Amino acid sequence: MIPLTISMNDRDNVAIVANDGGLPAGAKLSSGLTLLEHVPQGHKVALVDLPLNSPVIRYGIPIGYAAQDIVAGSWVSEQIMRMPDVRGLDNLPIATVKPAPMPPLEGYTFEGYRNADGSVGTRNILAITTTVQCVSGVVDYAVQRIKSELLPKYPNVDDVIGIEHTYGCGVAIEADGADIPIRTLRNISLNPNFGGEVMVVSLGCEKLQPQRLLPPGSIPINAGNTSEELDVVCLQDEVHVGFMSMIDSIMKTAESHLERLNARKRETVPASELIVGVQCGGSDAFSGVTANPAVGFCTDLLVRAGASVMFSEVTEVRDGIDQLTSRAMTPEVAKAMIDEMAWYDAYLKRGKVDRSANTTPGNKKGGLSNIVEKAMGSIVKSGTSPISGVLAPGNKLKQKGLIFAATPASDFICGTLQLAAGMNLHVFTTGRGTPYGLAAVPVIKVATRTDLAKRWNDLMDINAGKIADGTASIEDIGWEMFHMMLEVASGRKKTFAEQWKLHNAISLFNPAPVT
Repeated sequence: MIPLTISMNDRDNVAIVANDGGLPAGAKLSSGLTLLEHVPQGHKVALVDLPLNSPVIRYGIPIGYAAQDIVAGSWVSEQIMRMPDVRGLDNLPIATVKPAPMPPLEGYTFEGYRNADGSVGTRNILAITTTVQCVSGVVDYAVQRIKSELLPKYPNVDDVIGIEHTYGCGVAIEADGADIPIRTLRNISLNPNFGGEVMVVSLGCEKLQPQRLLPPGSIPINAGNTSEELDVVCLQDEVHVGFMSMIDSIMKTAESHLERLNARKRETVPASELIVGVQCGGSDAFSGVTANPAVGFCTDLLVRAGASVMFSEVTEVRDGIDQLTSRAMTPEVAKAMIDEMAWYDAYLKRGKVDRSANTTPGNKKGGLSNIVEKAMGSIVKSGTSPISGVLAPGNKLKQKGLIFAATPASDFICGTLQLAAGMNLHVFTTGRGTPYGLAAVPVIKVATRTDLAKRWNDLMDINAGKIADGTASIEDIGWEMFHMMLEVASGRKKTFAEQWKLHNAISLFNPAPVT
């Protein structure tokens, strides 16, 4: 076995071990350095002696400081490092990076569903919105009946889903921040993949009444439905006598929406109509080496094609805020990002925890020592384009280019908020492995390591581990990803998550106190 290590920057004084199973003590690196102990795959080896309190440098920045004298060839584990202090939010570089404009990427198209409001869907799905968790069981039963009995009659409709959640009642619905989960659910109901067909199931007595969730004027008028009246099945209405009566009403209402959706046809649209959300979960030390850099390269391709790309996860990019503000297109964009980070700082302070809580046991087992190292690997998903806007949680995206969509790092909350923004395609990278999926949009899963891609061969759509293996470049995988997006968006290819019908429940973000 030839010992393989990876450094990210000429300044780095550590490298990660790339070999499956790690490297044993006595292994000799190409530099001539001999390992003094076993170093697991993805973990760091000291390339030089690191005296007490000296910086541990990866990605060209200090990701920590030596908590003891570390001899060259040693395993630099989290136990012998201490985290850097958090970067302050003042005196940051503001819109200082001015890259030369990249040439437009023209001529790329996909087959999508054009909506009346101008948006484009990559799928043709009937979504049934719920106002409160109390109706979730009924809706789930109805959805299964619709899929088995009605959907076969409408071959142009891809799926039927229930937009279920745990919100809607038992909350301080007038409290500060309560507008965030409400507008999130509203905007998810209007996602481009649902074709403007809005159908609601409510209980009747909940705090989040249908008219509050979707007030007059919020539902787009489409070719088949010219009424602005909200289409609601209320389970407490006296017309319902027994459970099956409720199911019959939901199915009858659903069929009218299925008829209109079935009449829709795909048409050729430019790649600029893609709204892509990028995210990572179950990260490891290879995330910032293979999958995320490839996503970053693809992000630049999408921006050049005129598309919209959202990167997110406030909790994971906080320690790289100076990199983000320097890439802001304007001072106003930089300030908006700083405001989102300040909210997070206040959140941690209020909860009496610190940022070290981010990095899971799996992250650490995969070689990520702390949130600073994790942040550096996460940010590269955003590529090199200027950041043209910041989107607050739950809001709908209304501009093109590279956007920072402020979300927590939780996979499910991040995915939920990107859905609300209008995402019609999702890219998810993972190193430890996670069967994450969304019912509303196709999710392209990218493995950071060949070992994971082989073990989860029917869950991972792209193997970015080939970059570490030396059999493909970042650019190769980035272009592969770009072309796969067009195929998936056109419906010519289904992702593994779609094939297995894997999806996680949406999770509404509520920063307000509950009662």
